[in-house]
Amino acid sequence: MSGLCSPPPPANFLKLSFPKPKVLLVTINREKQRNALPAEAHWEGHGIFSWFDDEPTLLVAIVTGAGSKAFCAGQDLTEQASSRRGPKTAAQLAVLNHPPTGSSSDMVVASPQALFGLPEVAVGLYAAAGGLPRLMRIIGLQLASEIAMTGRRLTAQEALEYRLVNRVSQTPQSVFDECLSLATQITSFSPDGIIVTRQGLREAWDNASVEHATSRTRHEYVNRLIAGENFKIGVEAFAQRSKPKWVPSHL
Repeated sequence: MSGLCSPPPPANFLKLSFPKPKVLLVTINREKQRNALPAEAHWEGHGIFSWFDDEPTLLVAIVTGAGSKAFCAGQDLTEQASSRRGPKTAAQLAVLNHPPTGSSSDMVVASPQALFGLPEVAVGLYAAAGGLPRLMRIIGLQLASEIAMTGRRLTAQEALEYRLVNRVSQTPQSVFDECLSLATQITSFSPDGIIVTRQGLREAWDNASVEHATSRTRHEYVNRLIAGENFKIGVEAFAQRSKPKWVPSHL
């Protein structure tokens, strides 16, 4: 993609593309391994999303898995069984296609054929990358316990009913297009407004206190937001009843 302020880092396991302006598509490219992630892929993902966070021309990241069988089977157990060392880190990915139950995504669009679960106990492990507390916060202790301790797998419709996903696509083939439509809606708004709004939501996720979450977001961003060029663009466009022409964020 031309117009990037800096080139993306090299990638072996993750394929990068740019389907729409301001949108990054990251594809886990290990279809034969059901897109299971080796330890090196976690570092690779961390590097890519650190670059994404610093790249002002991009606003939304979509993550999907190659093929139609699985978004991501989790950690590569074959590699893990042959090594005493576990992964050094676990990158937080914005999953929007065939996601695992413990996803940390902001939004999730699921194929109607997608299944959701935390199967780690079946191989003597546990969901160590944050899936357990995320699942418990979203659906509660009892149901999270059943899913995590019995290996129960949820259908896409069940995941929608339990508020684990935003929507289920009309067909398996349309899941990416529907996800991209959602991303395009987001990129039509002020990048500064989107960034601060997302931060406010994440602060609320991480903090039990509404007042504390609100205060942290205000302290970190409000002055820079109001002083930014996009705030002026938005106010002027509103007053003139015209379509705003946003510029890359410099928050």
